[in-house]
Amino acid sequence: MVKDLKCDAVMEKLKGMANPDAVAGMARFGINPDNNLGISVSILRQLAKYIGKDHGLAIELWSTGIHDARMLACMVDESKMVSEEQMEDWVKDFNSWDVCDTCCGTLFDKTDLAYHKVVEWSHRDEEFVKRAGFALLAWLALHDKKADDERFIEFFPLIKREATDDRNYVKKAVNWALRHIGKRNLTLNKIAINTAQDIHKMDSKSARWIASDAIRELTSKKIQERLEKKEEKKKNNL
Repeated sequence: MVKDLKCDAVMEKLKGMANPDAVAGMARFGINPDNNLGISVSILRQLAKYIGKDHGLAIELWSTGIHDARMLACMVDESKMVSEEQMEDWVKDFNSWDVCDTCCGTLFDKTDLAYHKVVEWSHRDEEFVKRAGFALLAWLALHDKKADDERFIEFFPLIKREATDDRNYVKKAVNWALRHIGKRNLTLNKIAINTAQDIHKMDSKSARWIASDAIRELTSKKIQERLEKKEEKKKNNL
C-alpha cells in the first residue's frame, strides 16, 4: 500500500498510460471523450489496488477534471471519509455514464447516506444526477445483502414515477434498478414484475421499454430457477 504518492506523480503515471486510439472506441459506447486519456477500467483498478485507499489523493484526482483520474478517485477514496458535501460536489460533475456508475457502485453505495441520496437525487432534474439516484439504487440492490425487503419495496413507487423520463441515461438506470431489485429474491421478484406490468400500461414509449425489458428478464427461466434455488437454500439453512 503506497500512501505517499502525490497527485502530480499519479497524474504523470496516468498520462504515460494514455491510449488516444481507445477514446474513439469508448465514445461509441456513450463514454464522454472530453478530457479522456483512454485508459481501461481494468488498468485503473490495478493502479488503484497498488495505490491503496487515500481520501486526500481522491479529492485531488477528482479536481483535475480528467476522466480517468476521476474514475481512479472513486476507486481509491475511503467511503467512511466521504461527506455529503463531497457527494453533492461530485454528482454535479458527472458527465459520463461510466464515471457516474463507477462512483455509485464503488464508493457512494458504501456510505451511510446512500439510501437517502437515492430518494433525493431521483427527484432532481439533471440527467446524470437522476441517473446517479437510480444507479445507486441498482448497486445497493446488488451489494447490500443484509437489507430487508421493506428497504427496497419503498422504492417501487419512485421507479414507477420516473419511468416516463425518456432521456437515455435515466431510463436505462430506472430499468437497471427495477431489474436488480427483482433479482434479489422471489418476493421482490413478484412485486417488481407487477410494478413493471403497471408501468407498461403508461402512455409512454420510455415506460413501455423499461417494463418490457424488465419483464423479459425477471420472468425468464434462468432467473426464476436461480431465485427458487436461493429460496430453497435459505429454507434449508433455517
